[in-house]
Amino acid sequence: MLAATRHKKILEQLQSNGFVKVSELSQQFDVTEKTIREDLMKLEKQQWLKRIHGGAVYVESSEQPDFALKLPNTVNPSEKELIASYVVSQMIQEHDIIALDSGSTTLEIARQLDNIPLTIITNDLLIMREVMMKEHIKLIVPGGYSKHNLLIPSHPLEWLQEINIYKLFLSTSGIHPNYGLSIFSNEQLAMKKALIQAAQEVICVADHSKFGRGALHTFATIEQIQQFVTDAGIAASDIELMQQAGAQVCVANA
Repeated sequence: MLAATRHKKILEQLQSNGFVKVSELSQQFDVTEKTIREDLMKLEKQQWLKRIHGGAVYVESSEQPDFALKLPNTVNPSEKELIASYVVSQMIQEHDIIALDSGSTTLEIARQLDNIPLTIITNDLLIMREVMMKEHIKLIVPGGYSKHNLLIPSHPLEWLQEINIYKLFLSTSGIHPNYGLSIFSNEQLAMKKALIQAAQEVICVADHSKFGRGALHTFATIEQIQQFVTDAGIAASDIELMQQAGAQVCVANA
């Protein structure tokens, strides 16, 4: 098998499962573990993954190379559309002041929003592009420098404390009873934490694949989230674990 073909299959598994193991890939492709580690090293240099002990974890779209602005995360698109539809129809009203965290599900929320009187705070360039042509929506963005599809604040975020954010729709790479909400890149930590502190209500929007997973950096505890909105693919055991941690889980049905 050509190395390029092997790399493509590794990336497909990463997108599907969120992680890969060196030992399993070695057996699957009938190559040495040394070859697999070299594959992962090459893919890491291209910013497609992060190597960890014994394998690698998937890098979310906001951490991918420069063309990520055109290629947001497309894992479980129908589930994300369903979650967004529920949020837009049931949780957002005219004249709300909402914050949309950077992520593929929050991007889908922006796409489905009607042109209604609304204030949106975001640092996601893709979300900005979706809402900036809707003249009734007021858009508030932080200062900073752009990286991929994000504006990374280059100064303290105290100004968020002066804004009355009614609802924060939060994205995450992993949700775990012990590790809380976590992501792979530390560049997003400050913005996420500041938004959580400023919001009256924090709502995490995440498809079922995010539950039971942990990433490198924890930015919130389960107790800081008032509600989780997910899809019907979530396992009953994951719902039970979330409820035991005191979380409210809302399943968006078709």
